[in-house]
Amino acid sequence: MLRIVTDGAADVPAGWEKEYDIKIIPINIHFGEKTFVQFEEMDFDSFYKEVASNKTFPKTSQPSPHQFVEFYTRHYSKDDTILSIHVTSKLSGTYASCVSAAEELKGRYNIIPFDSACGSMGIAFMCRTARQMSNAGKSTEEIIKELELMRSRTDVILTLDNLEYARRSGRVGTLSAALASLLNVKPIARLQDGLVHMVDKVRTRKAAVARVIEMAKETFGDRPVHIGVVHARDLESAQTLMEEAKKTFNAKDTEFSELTVSLAINFGPGTVGLILYPAE
Repeated sequence: MLRIVTDGAADVPAGWEKEYDIKIIPINIHFGEKTFVQFEEMDFDSFYKEVASNKTFPKTSQPSPHQFVEFYTRHYSKDDTILSIHVTSKLSGTYASCVSAAEELKGRYNIIPFDSACGSMGIAFMCRTARQMSNAGKSTEEIIKELELMRSRTDVILTLDNLEYARRSGRVGTLSAALASLLNVKPIARLQDGLVHMVDKVRTRKAAVARVIEMAKETFGDRPVHIGVVHARDLESAQTLMEEAKKTFNAKDTEFSELTVSLAINFGPGTVGLILYPAE
């Protein structure tokens, strides 16, 4: 049986874990000397509470190969085929840890590591597609081929409330000193070829939402698309973005999720994002 695993950088909509039988290996969250395991020791509320009270800037680290081995052997049997779909390897060592664990378990467990070259709900969309195809009787090879196509066509566009978290995280490319020094701007970031780049900046959140929609429209036009909207503690802006997306695009379906803690650490509270991929 095909089993699907992803990691804590995936924004999986509520109910999908059960509906599509997806398991999520947590990341590690660090506040100075204090370390928390995502989901198990720190949820959304406790994270933002810690951010408000702890002056130490939070950081993340990927699950270790040992954590992957323990996760696979605890949850699955040797008869399973495990498709492990992870956040872009250009920004995280999670995929490398998965590969190491797969090698260690080779001959005992059939583990297929897959680098999504993506993040956020883009990974969740891949997990859903893999499950739907498996349920339809498609082979593992057919599923991988489809995921490779999705990988090249999924668009993730984020607008940040400010640049402080991105600057500190070091995960954002093309972040010039001039841009980083600007105050009262809403940066717009895009995940391209597995890396996050700052591609534009505007003065207000309203203008940022409009620019995110405009950029996506330039790419997808009137083609039918799957749409996801994510946010880090800015539900109002996310709802506005979703409303505009529904009016602008030929949406086959729309999904909504809070931005996972691992991404909120890198982009900051107030981040709102739009994720799209073609529905053909």
